[in-house]
Amino acid sequence: MTLAPALSADPAPRAARLAIALDEDGLVLPDGPICVYRPRAGESFAPLPGSRLHLVQGFFPDHVALGAAGHQVAVAPVRAACALVCLPRSKAEGLALIAGAVSLGARMVLVDGQKTDGVESVLRAVRARVAPGGVVSKAHGKLFWFAPGEVSFNDWALQEASVSDPDLGTFRTVPGLFSADGVDPGSRLLAQSLPESLPARVADLGAGWGYLSAACLARAGVERLHLVEAEAHALDLARRNITDARAVFHWADATDLALSDPVGGVVMNPPFHAGRKPQPALGLAFIAAAARMLSGRGQLWMVANRHLPYEGALAELFSNHAILAETGAFRVWHATGPRTRGKSVIRHGR
Repeated sequence: MTLAPALSADPAPRAARLAIALDEDGLVLPDGPICVYRPRAGESFAPLPGSRLHLVQGFFPDHVALGAAGHQVAVAPVRAACALVCLPRSKAEGLALIAGAVSLGARMVLVDGQKTDGVESVLRAVRARVAPGGVVSKAHGKLFWFAPGEVSFNDWALQEASVSDPDLGTFRTVPGLFSADGVDPGSRLLAQSLPESLPARVADLGAGWGYLSAACLARAGVERLHLVEAEAHALDLARRNITDARAVFHWADATDLALSDPVGGVVMNPPFHAGRKPQPALGLAFIAAAARMLSGRGQLWMVANRHLPYEGALAELFSNHAILAETGAFRVWHATGPRTRGKSVIRHGR
């Protein structure tokens, strides 16, 4: 599932820490490209030479926003003498980004993150192998840097894992993605609640590594399934997990993608977090997107945490809605007859 649409990051803390390191703490960057891993929309890298920056971001909304701000952005990293790793929520993913930067020739690696990103733990892990050249603490976060020299970090590279389902088979996942350690209980409840037959054209919004898509393709009636996913790495795994010729893959923000033709069904387990902060508006945006994508007789099947305030949006945007299943944590909703349909700009990244 898509983790969340992009929210503009506060540009000040990271830029302030970089400025202190360069102006006061003696950090000297090697010549050549600077590869910046996992920056967020709205971030400022003003202390760094902009012409040397190569931003690496596979999350579609951030990717688009950073490009619109004038940055050079790609999904895959480049060889660079210097790397800045902007820590994601997952420690395993953060360590893997460091390992990747070193393997691509970085002679200087900068690591920056808030305390809530686990920067302290990552700093301890690096210190166990090599002494940092310096540490800047400011605004509830830290920036540190080190020269890897001959030290290997290859064991930090992401290791693929397998998630098995008795009905749908085995799926490949990696740390850092939603439900990387196993099938999400909400998604499993939704899959079990789907009818035996689905419409001919179906979209899975926030498809992740493909679990709900596999459940849809196991139903009768499906002729075309659109997997819409904002995280490029998750979509790459979905391509490997879902080899059915009926599947079409879209690297896109589900909240503003317009398909060429309406679909008869939408399934989704929408995100409701941006970083660590609950953002129910994200799920509401997914519901609105589903209503726009569906035909006049289209149907929505959605699972969500039962405390989330989605019923009002379902009532406003659909003629009928009902609870198909629920547990102490989740509700599966079924809605029919979308009231609002429209098209937004089609954006195809890959």
